[in-house]
Amino acid sequence: MRSPRRHPLLVPALLCAFAVLLLAAHPTGASGDGDHGNHGAPDTGISGQVARLYEDAAVATQQYEAGRREAEAQRGRAERYEALLDRERRDIAVLHEDLGRIARAQYRSGGGLPLTAQMIVAEDPDELMRGQRAVWQADLAVNNAIGKSRRAEARLAADEAKAEAAWQALERRNTELADLKQGIEEQLEAAQWQLQGQADATVAAGSCRGAVRLDQPQTDFTSAWVLPVETYTLSAGFGSGGARWANRHTGQDFAVPIGTPVRAVGAGRVVKVSCGGAFGIEVVIAHAGGYYTQYAHLAATAVNQGEQVSTGQWIGQSGSTGNSTGPHLHFEVRLTPQMGSAVDPVPWLSAREVNLG
Repeated sequence: MRSPRRHPLLVPALLCAFAVLLLAAHPTGASGDGDHGNHGAPDTGISGQVARLYEDAAVATQQYEAGRREAEAQRGRAERYEALLDRERRDIAVLHEDLGRIARAQYRSGGGLPLTAQMIVAEDPDELMRGQRAVWQADLAVNNAIGKSRRAEARLAADEAKAEAAWQALERRNTELADLKQGIEEQLEAAQWQLQGQADATVAAGSCRGAVRLDQPQTDFTSAWVLPVETYTLSAGFGSGGARWANRHTGQDFAVPIGTPVRAVGAGRVVKVSCGGAFGIEVVIAHAGGYYTQYAHLAATAVNQGEQVSTGQWIGQSGSTGNSTGPHLHFEVRLTPQMGSAVDPVPWLSAREVNLG
């Protein structure tokens, strides 16, 4: 006879997944002043709000995805444990069959007659007593089997109830985390368009409103050069044609949401901050070696003309100002601060060990 085995890992596995989602339901934005020498108090207006929400959205998305992957992994493990519970159910069914077989055998051997009646009809009393001892042993086996079956059924029912409760809690936390992520993204979208509206008004006035002092992130760059944005989709490249440009496209476009932090690709000095014309709000930085980089169509700047910047420092936020059909960063590498001297930025960055994904 097979004996049922308890598998106590099912509920802890589900509770572990629930704990992961519980921790993930409280995203914390990046903080820290960095080492860039930001002057003045951090901005408390729409630019700062967008920057903070942008970080919160990134963290919430990261934690949501991590929680989702962990939940899926725990789900797989729980399904394997559920298969073990199914085997336990089959074992109990076999035990029930064994109990029935024992009971039927006992009845056929005379277990249904009182002992006095059996002694009267017995031809050999000694043989009868030996048979009765066998019956008592069978009774004991039946009672033990019944107790074992009931205990196994009770454990199985408890495990199933706990597993169901854990699954329900897991689903609730997963839903709450998804709602939290969506709420942050909705707030971010509203703030992004408010920031863009403010930027459009600045461009229309043709006068920059001054640097927005954003909280700089903690950085530990080991390279002297980085990409201008951390995450992006490549759009128009250098030299491509189109109705939006009088000649050929003079830079590399990075499609990014409004308010995305824009980074200085290398150390240098800000030689131009402009808020009008085809490029909208733009920043130009002079680097060692006679090269200049331009960051255009911004929604806000985080530096003023004449400031020194370091590699990876946030110098502004992306937008869709000037001659732009949608949110993106227009990035140029120039031989002079002025337009008309651009070189292809992709091989220029590649020569500095910065490759576009």
